[in-house]
Amino acid sequence: MTGLDAVIFDWGGTLTAWHDVDFHAESLALAQAVLATPDSSDDHHVFAERLHNAGSVIWGRSRDHHQSSTIGDLFDEAGLQHDPDLLTAYYEFWEPHTLTDPEVKPLFEWLRGEGIAVGVLSNTIWPRAWHRGFFERDGVGHLIDGDVYTSEIPWTKPSPKAFLAAMEAVGVTDPARCVYVGDRLYDDVWGAHSAGMRAIHIPHSAIPADQIGHTEGDPDAVAHRLLEIPRLLAAWR
Repeated sequence: MTGLDAVIFDWGGTLTAWHDVDFHAESLALAQAVLATPDSSDDHHVFAERLHNAGSVIWGRSRDHHQSSTIGDLFDEAGLQHDPDLLTAYYEFWEPHTLTDPEVKPLFEWLRGEGIAVGVLSNTIWPRAWHRGFFERDGVGHLIDGDVYTSEIPWTKPSPKAFLAAMEAVGVTDPARCVYVGDRLYDDVWGAHSAGMRAIHIPHSAIPADQIGHTEGDPDAVAHRLLEIPRLLAAWR
């Protein structure tokens, strides 16, 4: 397929199904990793509230300033010490929501068969090892040419710098020869356009109001299933 070097994908809500999440339960799971000190309460509900509030700050930085964070930054913002080895409950809380869409594998195989690089760019505070583990578990890790997780770079989508980092990861240089696929009109569509890419919207996710951002991009195309993407790309030859 001429004129196209790479297709880069968002992860949550794009390569996985969108799930509504109980964020209080998430914070309680996260609180299991807190190291209580003599001058602090040992009440996990108190820790959970502080972590929930810190999460709003962390994701607000991403939305408004395109500043990345890690799980460690989240605990720092909450003023809590944690042990990374105690994040098991948090990981297990999220694991059922990480299953790769069954259409991902045939789509990735088709792209690679056409000589098109496959990339992933995800706004996340999780470490690379978690994401790579999910892809390997679901049998698609070997089909990804390059992946960038914002927990390991300074920026988040919609910063053009995040998209350029993903391009570098898959070994391409011209954004006009790249397409980005995502479920968010701000982070993914508007962000991809700001970087000079085309954008395909996957409109399956109920984006929380506080994550929508100041702008909604106008996608170049809409796919209601991942396996609609080859047809859309063919129209751009």
